[in-house]
Amino acid sequence: MPGETEQLTSILEELGTDDGSAASRLMPLVYDELRALAGSFFNHQRPDHTLQPTALVHEAFVRVVGTPDQDWSGRDHFLAVAAKAMRQILVDHARRHRAAKRGRSWHRVTLDGETIPGREHDLDCLDLDTALEELTKLDARKGQVVTLRFFGGLSNEAVARILGVSRKTVVQDWTFARAWLGRALRREKDAEAVTDQPHPR
Repeated sequence: MPGETEQLTSILEELGTDDGSAASRLMPLVYDELRALAGSFFNHQRPDHTLQPTALVHEAFVRVVGTPDQDWSGRDHFLAVAAKAMRQILVDHARRHRAAKRGRSWHRVTLDGETIPGREHDLDCLDLDTALEELTKLDARKGQVVTLRFFGGLSNEAVARILGVSRKTVVQDWTFARAWLGRALRREKDAEAVTDQPHPR
């Protein structure tokens, strides 16, 4: 009888080629890890967030298993794609929330306990997401490191395993990304400060 790892790999290879039974067999094998991943994401959300971790897990799972023509390489690859899906779901949710309130709802976010330079008090996660998209365009791997380390709450070792690089590379990418994001967010803050200045009459 195949072990769980082999079973999961086999099921991943079946996704998109059957009537959906592969997805139903996959969920019990990855649910605990997806739930832990969702919990890490919610560490950076408002306490009164209207989307719950369980709902995030299920929505991300549906998105991931429905990804067309995905060549899965195993559990770590699946979790990396799931982390990206969770981030996008939360960003989309935050945008809808902002539009509904016709304004910004600020809350503090940090990178390893160090507050990211943002507004005078708190930083909106949407600003961080915008900066992260810019970083990803410059260096996709560093963007993945931030998604997995910061949003996903994964260790350097886990990120290295998922991305197929050394732990040292992850640490270097993480250090560079934190500094780069800090500068990008300071520029955003300065630009918004200029925009907010009253126009002379």
